[in-house]
Amino acid sequence: MPYQQQIRVRYGECDMQRVVFNANYFVYCDDVVDSWTRTALSDELEATGSSTDLHAIGFDFMLKSTNLTWHAPVRFGETIDMSATVSRWGNSSFDVSISGRVDGEPRFDAVITYVSVDPVSQRPAPVPDVVREALSR
Repeated sequence: MPYQQQIRVRYGECDMQRVVFNANYFVYCDDVVDSWTRTALSDELEATGSSTDLHAIGFDFMLKSTNLTWHAPVRFGETIDMSATVSRWGNSSFDVSISGRVDGEPRFDAVITYVSVDPVSQRPAPVPDVVREALSR
C-alpha cells in the first residue's frame, strides 16, 4: 500500500501565473519521501535513541535521477493528495513512484531513483534489509 500524505499549496510556492512554480513539484516529492522514510523507519530509529538520524541505522540515500510528468496545474490553496511507493529495488538503488492528485484528478507523476550510500564515505552501498522491509510494508 502506498504511503499517503497531503500538502496544502502556500502562496509563496506559486509563480506569476498563479500556479505552483515548477521546481516546487520536486520539493513536494522530496518532502513526501523524507516523511515516509522517517515514518516507516521510526521503530528502528527510536531503538537507536534518535527519531530523525538515518545514519544511526547505517543508512542514507541520495538522488540519482528524477523524472516528473505534469498533467494539470496545481493552484494556491489546493490540497495535493500525494502517494509514494517503491516501484523498483536494485542492489544499491531504488525507484520511488510518486503521484500528486487534487480532488482525485491527476496533476503530476514522478519517478525518483535514489542510491543508498554509506553515511560515512557517502559511497554507494547495498540497501539495508531493514530499509527494504520498512518501505515495502
